[in-house]
Amino acid sequence: MGKIWELDFYSRPILDENDKKRWEVMICEGAESVADDPDSGLRYSQFLANTEVNSISLKAAISEVIDQVGAPPRAIRYFRYSMQNMIARACEELGIAARPSRRALTLQTWLDERKANYYPQQPGYTDKPAPTVAAPPPSPRSLPDALIGQQWAFVTLPAKDLKDMPEWSIDFSEAFPLTLADLDPEARIPGVLIFSPRALPLAGWMSGLELGHLRVEAAQPPRLILETGVADSWILATLANPKLQTEAQGFESAKQAANQVHFIGVQSSPEAENFAGFWLMQERNFG
Repeated sequence: MGKIWELDFYSRPILDENDKKRWEVMICEGAESVADDPDSGLRYSQFLANTEVNSISLKAAISEVIDQVGAPPRAIRYFRYSMQNMIARACEELGIAARPSRRALTLQTWLDERKANYYPQQPGYTDKPAPTVAAPPPSPRSLPDALIGQQWAFVTLPAKDLKDMPEWSIDFSEAFPLTLADLDPEARIPGVLIFSPRALPLAGWMSGLELGHLRVEAAQPPRLILETGVADSWILATLANPKLQTEAQGFESAKQAANQVHFIGVQSSPEAENFAGFWLMQERNFG
């Protein structure tokens, strides 16, 4: 089974000789594929003229990377909502699954580094902000009735304990190196545990959603929201009483202190020693 790649194809703050923005294809391995060193995996970038912005050029770039590494990925994640048709077409023609996702953490970290340190050093650099086409604001949906957990709880874990996650008994899971988030091993990572007698079907359903992050929505009453894909949201719980609302505020404060890293776990009961599902997540501003 191949690895998951992360891809971006968009204009950069660099002008060509015709004062047109240059475009760039960036491809890297997903965070779950690079062990403890996010910089150790695949890195590919290619600049293109604005006249080359099409699925044919993108398909050629992906094919070049496949030739370089000797094998295709099992899927390609991308976060750029406005480019989804072009990316999906190029991937489909190559027989690769394209996944709109806010889990493209390695790619976003790399892109942030290039914005800060690489692009400003290039000829033609401009600090004029580029217009972006954001995904439409998500309208949170209710979970399917059969998948609603009977209980749930806010919890925390020491960051160092998550290093043992590969040894845990988990049916569905995904994580990333905590070095990617620049976290101290002693940091406390907040999370939510969901308990359900249908834990395995719930975890299986969640595993296909490209889990992005959890957030507390300041509605009346507040709600716990799970963000998935690039523009989908799900209502995990309504925070109807003051105790839950206080715990939710603590969750958001702990998330901020942990560089927005947090997790969600699914178990059959509070007494269970194994997980039907466990996902490490980080809320990021993609763009």
